Amino acid sequence: MSLFLPSEPRARLVVLGLDGLPLDLARTLGASLPNLRRLVGDAATVKAELPELSPVNWTSFATGEGPERHGIFGFSHLDPETYELRVNQASDVTCPTIFDRMGEHGLVSRIVNLPNTYPARPLRGMLVAGFVAPDLNGAVYPPFLAAKLHDANYRLEADTTRGRGDLSHLRNELRATLRSRLTALDMLWPDLGWDLFVHVFTETDRLFHFFMDAVVHTEHPEHFECMRFLADWDQALGQFLTRYDALPGPKRLLVLADHGFTELRTEVCLNTWLMETGLLSLSGPPRDEWDASRITPESKAFALDPGRIYLHERGRFARGRVEPAEREGLLKRIADGLMALEYGGMPVLAAVHRGTEIYPMATSDQCPDLVCEAHPGLDLKAKFDRRNIFGLHGRTGTHTVDGAIFADTGGARPERMRDVGRIILQHFDIAE
Repeated sequence: MSLFLPSEPRARLVVLGLDGLPLDLARTLGASLPNLRRLVGDAATVKAELPELSPVNWTSFATGEGPERHGIFGFSHLDPETYELRVNQASDVTCPTIFDRMGEHGLVSRIVNLPNTYPARPLRGMLVAGFVAPDLNGAVYPPFLAAKLHDANYRLEADTTRGRGDLSHLRNELRATLRSRLTALDMLWPDLGWDLFVHVFTETDRLFHFFMDAVVHTEHPEHFECMRFLADWDQALGQFLTRYDALPGPKRLLVLADHGFTELRTEVCLNTWLMETGLLSLSGPPRDEWDASRITPESKAFALDPGRIYLHERGRFARGRVEPAEREGLLKRIADGLMALEYGGMPVLAAVHRGTEIYPMATSDQCPDLVCEAHPGLDLKAKFDRRNIFGLHGRTGTHTVDGAIFADTGGARPERMRDVGRIILQHFDIAE
C-alpha cells in the first residue's frame, strides 16, 4: 500500500455509469448510436445485488461491499418504533466508501450524479450527489459548488411525475438533466487534479421506466421520439468519451450499469398478497402508498420495497407480537405461498431468499427476513394502499437482476456490483 507521489504519473481511473442499461438492448441501440456502439464492443455483464434497485447497487459499487455491510437494503428505511418510512440516504451507509479509503491514501475523487450520496459528506475531492437529492445546497461538496451549479441552472432530477404519461415533457426534462451532467463534467474534469472520476447518467433509467415499450418496439407511435432523445443521450456520451480520449495516460475506463431492464408485464404488490392471506392488516385507510403507520399489532408480516418481507416480531417492532416460536413456520408459509403465486399461468417468483443467507453477518435492523426475486418482467412492489395484487400503474419497464452492461479497458470481469468497487481499490493498490 503506497501513497501517491506527485512525481509519479497518475494512473487515472474513469467510471462511466449508465443507469439501468442492459447489454442486449445496448447492442441493439448501438446499431444507430455510434458512441454507444463503441462502448458495447468488448462489453460483458455484471449481476445486480438483491434487491435490484439503484440505491442498493450504486452503494455496493461505492463501498465495494454488499448490503450486509453497507446497510442499504432498498429505497426506504423504516423506523421500528414509529413505523415512519423515509428514503434511504448517504448517512444510512454503515461502512466506509471507496472514496473514503482513497482519501486516506492521498488520492482524489471527483463524483457526478452518483445515487445515494445525498447529503454530501466531506471527502478528498468533489461531489455532486445523485438521486434522491432534494436540495442542491446539501448535494455538493465542497459547499462552494452549490452557487456555481445554481448559476448554471443545474438540475438534480427530472420531473417524472408528469413525465410518466407525457413523453414530450419527459424528453425535455431529461434533456435538461443531460445538459446539467455535462455542466458538472465541465466544472470538475478540466484541471485533472483527480485520480478517480465517477460520472453517472441516469436518463436511460427514467426513460425505460415509462417508455420501455416505445423504445423496443419500432411500430410504437412514440418510438421515433424516444430514439431522438437517445441520439441526444449518445451525443452526451460522445462528449464524455472525447474528454477521456484526450486524457493523458496511464488511464483506464470502466463502463457499467447498476441493473438490467426489460419490458414490464405487471406490477405485483406483496402487501396486498399478505393482506389477502390474512398475514397483514391495517388499522384504517393509509394516507398514501408509503403509510406503514397503519400496520396493526395483529399483523404477522409486512413488505417494504420492492420484495423485502419482515416478520412483525415482538422486540423488533414497537407493535410486533410474533414470538420466536412462530418464526420458522411463518417464514416457510410465506415463502411457499409466494412461490406458488402465479400470473398468467406462470410463477411470479424465481426465488424467495432468506435474509440471513444472502446477507451473512448483517447487523442492521433494516435487514429483511425474506427477499423475493421475481421472474423478468414482473415488478415487485410493497404499497400499503393498493387493493389488487396485479396491475399496471403508469410504467412499462422494470429492473432485472441479470444483464447490466459492464466494460473495462483493463479487462476485468466482475461477478456482481460490489466487485466493481473492489476493482477500483485494487487499481489503486488499496488492500480490501
